[in-house]
Amino acid sequence: MSYSITETRTFTISHARYVTSKIAADLDLMRAYYGWPSADDITQYAEEAAILLNGRYLQSVEYGFKRNGKVILALKYIARSDGTLQGDDRPGRVPFGLDVSGASRYSYLCHSDSFSRLDSGQKADIEASLPISRTGSPAPETGNGYWDQSRSYSSNGEGVVRNIFRPL
Repeated sequence: MSYSITETRTFTISHARYVTSKIAADLDLMRAYYGWPSADDITQYAEEAAILLNGRYLQSVEYGFKRNGKVILALKYIARSDGTLQGDDRPGRVPFGLDVSGASRYSYLCHSDSFSRLDSGQKADIEASLPISRTGSPAPETGNGYWDQSRSYSSNGEGVVRNIFRPL
């Protein structure tokens, strides 16, 4: 005798917004510590990530500070939509007290392969639904430091892994 179990997972916009509420909490700490992003920006960044995460169109998104063109502090969220994320950590533990004077702020987003496979009309429709309009730019260069994987935020097995760029 043998048994078979079939499991179906559904990831909805509600799941995506739950995950991105944790991104928003991290960004709120960044705002408290470093004065950026604004509360309105945080709301828009979270909604942008939720829409893209829900459609599986997000590969990664990064928020941080650059000096002389190189990253000095950043939070990077890498999407995982394969159902393997089990951890759902509490947001927080954003580095505090780093010198960001003279640094410029940035946000950089990479779309997933699923987004790349869409036709131009579908891509335009998705882009039009987002609260943020992005323009093409080169990927940020990392400065003297390292990426540290510190948290994962998930719902129903999908979500993001957070990495922090820490200067040496």
